[in-house]
Parts: sequence; structure tokens; C-alpha cells
Amino acid sequence: MKRRYFLALAGLSACSGPPEKKPMITKESWGSLDGQPVSLYTLANAAGMKIRVTNYGATLVSIDAKDRAGQFADVLIGHDDLAGLRDRNRYFGSVVGRYGNRIAKARFKLNGVEYTLAANNNGNHLHGGIRGFDKVVWKASESEGPDGPSVSLEYVSRDGEEGYPGTLTVKVAYTVTADNGVRISYESTTDKDTVVNLTNHAYFNLTGTGQGEILNHELRIDADHYTPVDAGLIPTGELAKVEGTPFDFRTPMAIGARIDADQEQLKRGRGYDHNYVLNGQAGTLRPVIRVKEPVSGRVMEVSTTEPGVQFYSGNFLDGSITGKGGRQYKMRNGFCLETQHFPDSPNQPKFPSVVLKAGEVRKSTTVYRFLAE
Repeated sequence: MKRRYFLALAGLSACSGPPEKKPMITKESWGSLDGQPVSLYTLANAAGMKIRVTNYGATLVSIDAKDRAGQFADVLIGHDDLAGLRDRNRYFGSVVGRYGNRIAKARFKLNGVEYTLAANNNGNHLHGGIRGFDKVVWKASESEGPDGPSVSLEYVSRDGEEGYPGTLTVKVAYTVTADNGVRISYESTTDKDTVVNLTNHAYFNLTGTGQGEILNHELRIDADHYTPVDAGLIPTGELAKVEGTPFDFRTPMAIGARIDADQEQLKRGRGYDHNYVLNGQAGTLRPVIRVKEPVSGRVMEVSTTEPGVQFYSGNFLDGSITGKGGRQYKMRNGFCLETQHFPDSPNQPKFPSVVLKAGEVRKSTTVYRFLAE
């Protein structure tokens, strides 16, 4: 068994003949946190595409994708080491929860009981609170299945953690598929009714990490509506049409084409920081987003089972964070496409429900697929 693992790592066949690439997984120590070991996993498919994942925050650390010339580059901004993730993090590549995005006034009612959460974002609750899922060490295991190499991570969030009801067990699996996809599968169960909204907070730059602004990226989002926000970036409850606004990406448009338009919603977010209501049947894995970087030719296609996506254009990056290779991350050096249920859904009865009842199982899947043209 060990020998087969070594041969796969070396890219060699156990039989005589030319070298043969195979899907592979490697694991290495990445330090420790509070006495718990932190590991870094490298997953690669037969085409040479690689991702790195750590069990700290169930974080996607890097994605190596080809350009039109066949050259690989890491298309995620973030950090090279555990210290960076721990001390200088903006949720780079991490799984955020128990509730990704914002909950107004850091409180909600469920079954007639009001729950108070950490107010860690201008009086509101953001991304699970002070110590959300991005700041804990997950239990991890690796496997090589028919769909490709995979790392599975599990975290148990105790009843009352960050103010949420119920002991919630979360499982997240990252898989590198043969067609250059990064599939993220989520599963949650609880022993008491609670609210759940899990997502990954990866920042992409298809030119390569730290390679400047993302304003030339051409974006298409299959969504006829978005959820406008108030001054605190909390949804107003309206489902507004994108037609005739700078939020219309139903046909490909450069991210920077209208980002500085004289429009109130853009001013509130300092650019795009809004949830889109995705077309198609939620619960069904469907293609909803396409992004192309015209210089490199890299393309990212996004499919999801979720009803929404938060498109964030990196407006609050300000150069204060030094990341991979000593690069400073400045305003709009990366963008996020966080597939999700809608922000503040626990307080918005017209939004798709985020309530997970005791004994039920909640599953969702998102795939980021990379190609070049």
C-alpha cells in the first residue's frame, strides 16, 4: 500500500513503460493550534491540476489552474502558512459558519425563542461570530474514490456555541475531479432545531494570486434578481430586478465596467457585495456562473445547488494584509462567489428557509471548474 502511494506521488507506474500521471493525495504537517495538529493536504488529478486544503478552518489554500498556454498558476489569494491564516485572515478560502454572511442586529427568533449572537460587524453578526468555523481545527481524512482524490473534514459545533442552538455536526468534502473541477460537498445534522448557512469564502484572481486588480474579469451570473441592502449591508427584503442596473450580469460583462457607477447600492457596498437570486431549481446542481480572464484565457465555471450567491469584488481589501509570496492584497485584488442561502434569512420570512430541524440532514454541493480558451 505504501509503495503504491509512493509511485502515485512520483508519477510512475509499477510496471515497465513510460511514466504515467495518476490522481494523488499527499499530507504534511502544517503546525498546531491549541495542541491540535494542523495538516496540509495536496490533491491532484491526472491532468496536473492541484489544490491544497488544510483542516484549520476547512480552508482551501490554493488552486493551480492552467492558462491558454498550459502554464499553471495559483488563482486564490490567501496565505502560505498557518500563521497567516490565523493572524491575518479575511476568511481567505475558509468554510464560514454556522451562518455565512450577515444576521441583522445579531439576533433571531426560532420556535418562539430569541437567540443573541456575537455582534462582530457594525452591530450585526457576520460569518459565524468571533470564533466561527474558519477558526477551528477540523477532523480530517483523505481518500481516493472514483470521482477523484478527496479530503473529508468534520466539525462538531456544540449547543450554544457563538449563541446558536443545537449541537451541529458538519461535514465538508473537497474533491478534485477528472475534468478539473473543485467540488465542495456540505452536510449538516443537528439534535435541536437551528439555523445553518454554510459557504466557502475563497477569493479568486484568475490572472494569479497577487497579480493586481480583477476588474477586467468578464463575469456572467444567471440571475434576474438580487437582494438590495441597507446602509449596514443587511438585505431590505426586496427581490429587485437586475435589468437596467449595474447588477445585470446575465450577459458577460467586465467586473469593472460599472463598478464605480453613481448608484446607491454600489456606494453602500463600495462596489459589489450583494446576494444574487440564482435562476433554476434550488437543490439541483446547475451551472449558474462563468468568469473569464481575457489575458490568461483562464475560465471558471460555477455550478451549485444553492439558491443564491454573494458576489463580492474585494472592496475592503486595503493593502494592510501581506499574503502569499509577500504580496500585499489591495482593493479589488480578488473577488468572491460565495454560494449560499440569502443573508439575514432567519429574520426574512420571504427568503428560502435556513432552518435545520432536529434529525434532518441538510446537503449542498458547489463545483468550481477550470478551463482555458
